[in-house]
Amino acid sequence: MSTYQQQCEAAIVVGAWDTLFAESLDWSRDPDGAKDPRPLFARNVVYLLQGRFADAWKAHALCLDVAKDIATVRTWVENLLDRYPDNGYCCLVMGIFLAQSGHSEQSMRPYSDAARLLPQSAYPHYFLAQVHERAGHLEMAIKGYREAVRLAPDYAPARMNLGVAYQDQGRLEMAIKEYREVVKLTPNDSAAHSNLACALAEQGKMEPAVQSYKTALNLNPQDAEVHFALGGLYEVRGRLDLAHKSYQDALNADPDCGPAHSALGWLALGKHRLQEATDMFNRALKCNEEDARAYHGIAEIYALRGKHQSAMENYTKALKYYRDPEKKNQIMNQLFQQGQVGD
Repeated sequence: MSTYQQQCEAAIVVGAWDTLFAESLDWSRDPDGAKDPRPLFARNVVYLLQGRFADAWKAHALCLDVAKDIATVRTWVENLLDRYPDNGYCCLVMGIFLAQSGHSEQSMRPYSDAARLLPQSAYPHYFLAQVHERAGHLEMAIKGYREAVRLAPDYAPARMNLGVAYQDQGRLEMAIKEYREVVKLTPNDSAAHSNLACALAEQGKMEPAVQSYKTALNLNPQDAEVHFALGGLYEVRGRLDLAHKSYQDALNADPDCGPAHSALGWLALGKHRLQEATDMFNRALKCNEEDARAYHGIAEIYALRGKHQSAMENYTKALKYYRDPEKKNQIMNQLFQQGQVGD
C-alpha cells in the first residue's frame, strides 16, 4: 500500500475532506498514481460534498466510466469499510460510490448507517434525500433535505435541493425562502439566482424574476438556459424586442439551443415573416427532432399557405410531442373550429 493511499484512507476515516483532497492530488501527481482511478474518486467525493457538481462530473468521467476502474474503486472502498465497519465516514463514502456507479437503491443502506453513526452530520441525510428524489419519493426527499438543513443551516447544496423539491410540489413560498437563503450563503452562485428567478416567475412576480435572471447572467453570461428563460419573461410581458435579443443571446451562448430557435420562429411568425419562421423551426428540429413547438409552428405556416394535408401532419406531430395538456387542447380546439376533427 502506497503512502498516498494510506494518507487518503486516514483522512476518510476522520472525515478530513480538505486533507483528502490535497492528498488525492499528490497521489495523482505521483507516477504510480497517475492512471489510478482511486485518487480521482476521492476528489469526486469531496466535490460532491462541497456541491461542486460540474467538477464532480468531470472527475466521475475519469474514474467511474469504465468497468475496470469501477471494479478498482469498489475493491478499495469495500476493503476500507471491512476494516472500519462502524465508521460513519466509510459508510458515507460507500454510499457515494454505489450511487455514483449506478446502484442508487443499494446506496440507501450505507447512507442510513452513516446517518446513525454520524448523528450530527448533514451529509448522509442530504445524499439519502437525493436517492429518494431520483426515485420519485418527493416527501421522503424533503424530509431528508430538511434534516440536513437543520443539522447544517449553512449547507447551501441541501437548501438548494430543498427549494427545488418544494418548487416541484408547487410550494413556491417555501421554495423562494430556501433560494433566498442560498443566495445569502453563496451570492456568486448563478444557479441560486436563476432558481430564485424561476420560482418568482411561477409566482407571477415578473419584475423581481427579471432582476434575478439578470444577476445570474452577470455571474455567468454564457448560460444559454438563463438567456432563454429571460426571453420567455420578456415575451410574456410583451417586450418582444428584448425577448428577441435574449433568445439570440441564448443561441450565441449555445448554437444548439433548440428552444431558442423555436421561440425566434414564433416571433417571426407573429410578424408574418413566414420564410424566416420556417428556417428557425427547421433549425430547432435539427437540434431536437421531437420539438413540439417547432412542429406546431410549421403546421401554422402550412395552414396559412393553404396546404392543409401538410399542416395536419405537423399538427399531429405537435400533439404527439407536447407534454402540456393546454397546448394539446389549444390545437384540438383550433382544428375543431376549422372542421378538421370530429366532435
